[in-house]
Amino acid sequence: MAELNLKQIADKLNGEFVGDVRKLVFWYDANGDFADEISNLELNHAKVLVMEPDSQFRTKYFLEREDTTTNYLVYAPFAKPAIRDNHLEDTIRYSKEFFADRISLICVDLGIPESLKPVLQKYAGFFKAKERTDRFYKLEIDQWTQESVEVGLMSVLCRVQALNFEEVVRVVLTGDGFEENKYLVDFKRYDLEDSFWKLVSLHFGYTESEPTLEKLAMTLLMTYAQKEVGKELPKDWSSLVSVKTGNVVVFMENIMNNIQYQDRFEAISAEVEETLRVEELLRGYPVEQLIDCDVFACIDRMIIRWMVERLCSEDLGTALLGKSIPEICELRGQKHFADRYAEAYAVLTNAFAMLKEAKYTGHPDADTMIRQYREKDYRIDTYHRQFYFYYDQLEDKEPFAQLRQLVENVYTNDYLSKICLAWNSAFSKADTASLSIPMQRRFYNRYLGGKNRAKTVVLISDALRYEVGMELMEALSKDANCASVKMDAMLSVLPSVTRIGMAALLPHKQLHMDSSAVMVDGAASTSTAQRGAILAAADPDARCYLFEDVERMGSAELAEAFRGVSTVYIYHNQIDARGDKQLTENEVYVACQEAIQEVFSLLIRLARNKAASHFLVTADHGFIYKRDQLTESDKISASGTNIDFGGRRYVVGANPVDADGVTSYSLSAMLGNDDPRMVTVPLGADVFKASGGSCYVHGGCSLQEMLVPVIELMTKTGQQKKVFQKAGISVVSILNKITNLITTLDFIQSEPVGDSVNEGKYRIFFVDAEDNKVSSENVLIADKKEVDAQKRISRLKFRFKDMKYDPNAQYYIVIYDDENDFTPITKQEVRIDMAFANDFGF
Repeated sequence: MAELNLKQIADKLNGEFVGDVRKLVFWYDANGDFADEISNLELNHAKVLVMEPDSQFRTKYFLEREDTTTNYLVYAPFAKPAIRDNHLEDTIRYSKEFFADRISLICVDLGIPESLKPVLQKYAGFFKAKERTDRFYKLEIDQWTQESVEVGLMSVLCRVQALNFEEVVRVVLTGDGFEENKYLVDFKRYDLEDSFWKLVSLHFGYTESEPTLEKLAMTLLMTYAQKEVGKELPKDWSSLVSVKTGNVVVFMENIMNNIQYQDRFEAISAEVEETLRVEELLRGYPVEQLIDCDVFACIDRMIIRWMVERLCSEDLGTALLGKSIPEICELRGQKHFADRYAEAYAVLTNAFAMLKEAKYTGHPDADTMIRQYREKDYRIDTYHRQFYFYYDQLEDKEPFAQLRQLVENVYTNDYLSKICLAWNSAFSKADTASLSIPMQRRFYNRYLGGKNRAKTVVLISDALRYEVGMELMEALSKDANCASVKMDAMLSVLPSVTRIGMAALLPHKQLHMDSSAVMVDGAASTSTAQRGAILAAADPDARCYLFEDVERMGSAELAEAFRGVSTVYIYHNQIDARGDKQLTENEVYVACQEAIQEVFSLLIRLARNKAASHFLVTADHGFIYKRDQLTESDKISASGTNIDFGGRRYVVGANPVDADGVTSYSLSAMLGNDDPRMVTVPLGADVFKASGGSCYVHGGCSLQEMLVPVIELMTKTGQQKKVFQKAGISVVSILNKITNLITTLDFIQSEPVGDSVNEGKYRIFFVDAEDNKVSSENVLIADKKEVDAQKRISRLKFRFKDMKYDPNAQYYIVIYDDENDFTPITKQEVRIDMAFANDFGF
């Protein structure tokens, strides 16, 4: 900018020095604006003479005695002295004066009307710095008014890249604290503070004789809250509610939805919440009126407390504005403080689902019980697992203590005990050979015994019970590397413990179990090396590895390890390793989640490295988990003779244990051998008196312990990978013209989320022809699975800024994929024609 001004000055001055007559031009630069740049001024027919304030007489003598022929520009970086004090006054009278103040040049440069020159002169101090002036130029303001000039100056001081007063306010609020705010300090330094507050009043309706940032923040938050609550706020806050509701709502949502400003917004919200005693004053409000408001974190806490109370009362039919507790959790999960309370909403969602489903009714037929468990009952165990997975992540568990106890009591008494009793009753009468699913000891012959099969990787995850396997299968089904994935099941042997379960998965003719080991056709099967030898005896091209060893392999090592082999067994131990230790048994549900992630990641890595195209995932056994420890008096005593060995959920001996609440099975029937001993197990979910914890247990006869998953995954070389797409959305409502500041529109999710369709997340708002946002922003998560299109419609509310809308101008509704901020996936033109835009009557 400075170079351009000097060129303009040079052009003007060169015009003055044209001709044969000697000319002198005097330039008094009162503010010394060009003192640092005058040496760069290039004149064609004149020289520059810089005069100091105390050298007037010397300058006069030089011009009139020493050099009387050369043209000179006499530059004085000070104000012109009064006539009586100016020795050059008579010289000036037969010469010329030149005026080129910085403000005049800026006006010429930028095309600022002469009428606005006094506005710029008021802020002359701002333009003294070249860096500030350059940034003012770069704003490229095309419409000049007093407001645009002042907003431009503020934008420069706030380092906002475009002319936007809302951005200025956003920077002031979020870029520093309320006290001694550095931006307000700069505004005051350059005489912009009053203008700032006048514009705040104009745009946001906040007016006070002594305005402060803290009170502005209160006004913004309370105006937003008033609109969301939909009911008159407490009288203490009435003076804080602005009439510029539309502008405030759009401004607030733009801050709240931007991750860059999230921390500062939440700090401001917390400060206002405490100062105004928000939680205390809203306590008497019906919860349904708070359900859409998300400007204060305390509102989430109030809604959460209400849902906890309802669940503790087992009032599962309760609703707010027609929304059930899971739907409320889903709604709040899309609000501003969703991340902070995500675990709480997950706890509530899973508690609701478990309480609703846990009133269990058994069946006398074992096959029917297995089918019922695989179709729906397994979800109760999943809800229980997910409840505790998120409960254990809560920072403050106290508000959920009563709910946790209810969940545990219902799960244990109304579901787990009943399903265990029903299963033992049905299983004791069943012929295992005729059940609809195979016994675990048939695994190798069933899945690996055939000829001409593809190379197969068998990943055995210790204690990966059926319902955990279902979650893993669902995750695999959504991955593009998987050509096909299906879920099968087997019944483990009894006792359902690691050493016999791992042995049963190996090729064998006969199994035999004693207190320390399981023999597979006479060979020990405890270590990985021993299992590898048993596999190699049946198939010389088979190998065994530990999970952690394979995980550490690089691509070259993987290629070498899997080259020329037909079968690879990989042993993974995450769940049992954690659960079987008393100190860590309450981490077992965390271990389940980690197991899912670890197994998933290794399978996908092996598939991408083309280690194999056929994968099987299974387990040695499942488990039972209850959070509350049993007292010793509640445990079953298994003392007596002829007991060979046992654990917390089983006892093996020559005779059945003589105790209440137990049943016994023939070991020969379980292992498929001629072992005459009996395995005794609790009828319910109880445990025997034995060392170790009693929360995480296995070894007994329950569907949770015995039903193990078999996931079959195919990733054939050369087969086209499954193509996934996001569920799309589109506007359902007829959108010819917007006539109200508050407008509700319907959107439809184009297809249900399913095997080849993943959920999508979209941001929707309205813009003008220059892409300036003119409405609030809505976030829509397309995650509905319903086939019925009517059930995939969502209704969203938009609030428009309080401003004049040109009915002939172009406005658009835009839809952005949340993962792409650059190009909207939908940009549909609309007309906005509002009779007035000041919120009256809306």
